[in-house]
Amino acid sequence: MAGRAKPIRLLIADDHTLFRDGIGEILTAVGGIEVIGEAHDGDDVCDKAASLAPDVILLDVEMPGPGVRETLARLRRVAPRSRIVVLTMHDDVALARELLGSGAGAYMVKGSTRHELIAAVHGVTADRGPGHVILSVSKQGLDRAGQPPDEVLSEREREVLALTAEALSNSQIARRLSIADGTVKRHLRNIYAKLGAVSRLDAVNKAIAASLIPPPQGNEN
Repeated sequence: MAGRAKPIRLLIADDHTLFRDGIGEILTAVGGIEVIGEAHDGDDVCDKAASLAPDVILLDVEMPGPGVRETLARLRRVAPRSRIVVLTMHDDVALARELLGSGAGAYMVKGSTRHELIAAVHGVTADRGPGHVILSVSKQGLDRAGQPPDEVLSEREREVLALTAEALSNSQIARRLSIADGTVKRHLRNIYAKLGAVSRLDAVNKAIAASLIPPPQGNEN
């Protein structure tokens, strides 16, 4: 396929202004990419995708709004010709498989290099036939994908998540387990990454579905 005569028109969606600015500078510095808009949450990116019809949408997983799954589904409806590059802190093959299967063209962890991200933006616009996707995760993420569910989370992580399922705050969990608030936050970050979760509720639901923790009392089916 011959080189593009026009630059790739890019919409950046992330709830952090400094991150949007930095990514925009990185991607436009090499030429061939033009940032035509920015969005700060799920509803905003859907509205701007519908009006701007970008070639590529760079989509953060953890923005405010309806959640990445619903946002991705809406984007496929309102901007079906736009290619979507998911950019996330979640180094999780299961989440990558789900989002790529739902219409994303690339899944990139935020630890990717600038060259990898630039290549992904160009790669999703290339005519490589149906079914071609771009995946960037760590070897550790791949290794976790092959672990039995009960080996994914440590015993302490399951304790933290079980208390999260009971709607306890971080401070309440810390007091219950006699650990620091910061330790609870660290455990939750690790849990999100291991389960490919994007919120406390998402992590709890995935853990219950995988029988990693019991349903909270009063919610058993």
